[in-house]
Amino acid sequence: MGTLKKDFKFKKINNFLTQEEVHLLGIYAKLFHVHNVDSFDFIQNKNGDTGKYSDYIMESLMLCKKDLVEKETNLKLIPTYSFWRCYTKFSDLEKHKDRPSCEVSVTCQIAGDGSDWPLYVDGESFLLKNGEALIYWGTEVDHWRDEFKGDHHVQAFLHYVDAEGPHKEYAVDNRVLYGEMKT
Repeated sequence: MGTLKKDFKFKKINNFLTQEEVHLLGIYAKLFHVHNVDSFDFIQNKNGDTGKYSDYIMESLMLCKKDLVEKETNLKLIPTYSFWRCYTKFSDLEKHKDRPSCEVSVTCQIAGDGSDWPLYVDGESFLLKNGEALIYWGTEVDHWRDEFKGDHHVQAFLHYVDAEGPHKEYAVDNRVLYGEMKT
């Protein structure tokens, strides 16, 4: 297989999720967010948005979408971990590059209130609609979002490493099993 680096830094996939997947994941995220009592992310977002590492349904999505991501990147990939977040008003995402477990990252739009909230990758702006995704080199390109002005915005983050690349030792994000929380 060729390398993503030679082909592109990022790639938008219009129909990454089916309409059925969008519907299911959107309902799931809304129910989880409304009933959330212990899965808040105060580290990355000052207002403590709902955020869930290694959620079973998102880990399943990461594993199911591996073949599609491999096809789009022309790489043999090893899934590492998933994360999803329900961003709320005044959330932002500081400019950053990801840790080694996120060598190949997928940001997937699941649901939202319809507010535009662009994702910036390597200085380029992307507006994702429900079911669309952006694949990019998480460890190599800066990515960020400005402050969110809407009510809610749900994203899934699926992470992989190149099976033949420098970060392959981060397979399964140094856990024993997919779906397992890191200690």
